[in-house]
Amino acid sequence: MDKNKSATKYNSIIGILLCLFIAMPAWFLGRQFPIIGSPVIAIIFGLIIATYPRNSRFEPGIKFTSKKLLQLAIVLLGFGMNFFEIFKVGSQTLLIIISTISVALIVTYLLNKIMKAPVKTSILVGVGSSICGGSAIAATAPVIDADYDEIATSISVIFLFNVVAAFLFPIVGRLIGLSDIGFGMWAGTAINDTSSVVAAATTWSVSAGSDVALNYATIVKLTRTLAIIPITIILGSYRSYKEKSNSNINILKIFPWFIMFFLAAAVLNTVFNIPSELSKQFTQAGKFFITMAMVAIGLNTNISKLIKTGGKFIVIGFSCWVSIALVSLFMQSLLGF
Repeated sequence: MDKNKSATKYNSIIGILLCLFIAMPAWFLGRQFPIIGSPVIAIIFGLIIATYPRNSRFEPGIKFTSKKLLQLAIVLLGFGMNFFEIFKVGSQTLLIIISTISVALIVTYLLNKIMKAPVKTSILVGVGSSICGGSAIAATAPVIDADYDEIATSISVIFLFNVVAAFLFPIVGRLIGLSDIGFGMWAGTAINDTSSVVAAATTWSVSAGSDVALNYATIVKLTRTLAIIPITIILGSYRSYKEKSNSNINILKIFPWFIMFFLAAAVLNTVFNIPSELSKQFTQAGKFFITMAMVAIGLNTNISKLIKTGGKFIVIGFSCWVSIALVSLFMQSLLGF
């Protein structure tokens, strides 16, 4: 037993170190070319290296970096924020968030009927696109009793558009003349996964010389993430009704607890007024961990396999993504943002 634990710990460490070594040159290059940014460069490095075979021992550490280290990064970003600003931004964008989630789920339902795609994978793609990518898929999968292939396909679709978003959103945002706040709201409501929201917003913020867009995008995305809970409860209730059985939904497992730690960090900064130099160190560490997480996501993305096996779901994912992006911009304009 001790040997197994030691082996697992060792494998986790070497996977994390792999992401660290790849992230270091990406971080350096990102500072030399701030218009591109280190998160985007990190994804590129990860995608390139993912085309070569690697030992399975790296996988636990890569998975840890893409999930847990990313969550830690977001918590660290909280030390650079003010709690009152979080409440203000979250409440301002609630209508936009509800609109984008509703449109994405409607688009998923209609396309599923038109293309006659497998229902469970369609649900996972729709939920992942509309709420928070892989986290929403992971929370929803056991509720609808999705199997491994359905989960893998839906996560691959989400990752594909995460990568595209990290590249494309900062460019499109500049072309259509968005402000720092406007881009933060757009990225936070229209990009699938938390990691890519933060990556795109970091690229924008580095280019702009201000963290306004990054702060807004992070707050909006974390507010949007809370929709995991009502969505999974609704799906679980529907499944119970259809199967006439009791589907146990563990809210404690579903809830994204790192959001609470993010809010706690913001409260500490608000109440105790942490010195700017110290809070800057925390946020810089968070941004570096984001770069490491982008490496891990690139390493986990198999684009060629996805294109070969997930045609219908790529169409559904793309349609959701585009509709969310357009509705987000429309609602911002309508509400005067």
